[in-house]
Amino acid sequence: MIAILAITSMDILNIPLTAFASGAIAIGVGFGAQNIINNFISGWILMWERPIRIGDFLEVGDARGVVECINTRSTLIRRNDGVHMLVPNSQLLENTVTNWTLIDKNARTFVRVGVSYGSDVLLVQTLLFQVLEERDDILPHPKPIVLFEDFGDNALIFDMVFWVNAVSETDIRRRRSEIRFRIYDLFNQNDICIAYPQRDIHLDGNLTINHGDKTQ
Repeated sequence: MIAILAITSMDILNIPLTAFASGAIAIGVGFGAQNIINNFISGWILMWERPIRIGDFLEVGDARGVVECINTRSTLIRRNDGVHMLVPNSQLLENTVTNWTLIDKNARTFVRVGVSYGSDVLLVQTLLFQVLEERDDILPHPKPIVLFEDFGDNALIFDMVFWVNAVSETDIRRRRSEIRFRIYDLFNQNDICIAYPQRDIHLDGNLTINHGDKTQ
């Protein structure tokens, strides 16, 4: 009834309904094109200012990958697992994006190892420095360091902090893996025990053990 009354009133007042229809269509088209225009302009900004370039290693939210193509509407990123991801250009400008290779391809990383209590900590430090010095892919500047990080619950914690030239997270993980293999080999040669969790159990009362028909 309200709709009929409104339409009748506009007809009496000679108000054309087509004006409202065209206005509604224009508003709908405007809202629909807003995101498209926003992404288009963002794409041109990315191409002009170049805060992100093809080949850069990005961290967008929880995803990490290499930029393969920058289009006017979206950017194509290949994640570490090989899956391609299309990211609207506006998100790259409006949200926080970590560009690991914006200035250069140098990245800092570390390898942590725990040795058992009673180990020769000076020997551990010497062996860890030896691992770092053996590798040509570790940058000399900033200088790699070995830190006695903490007295852990079950181990003495050491950190090897160093810089590498890498193009992806997978490249960094591969080098850390190779360093761990070498650490394990050197520790075995020098009788350094890599710690593992241990627990002491205290029993309150008598312990009963059944041996067939006998009980102790």
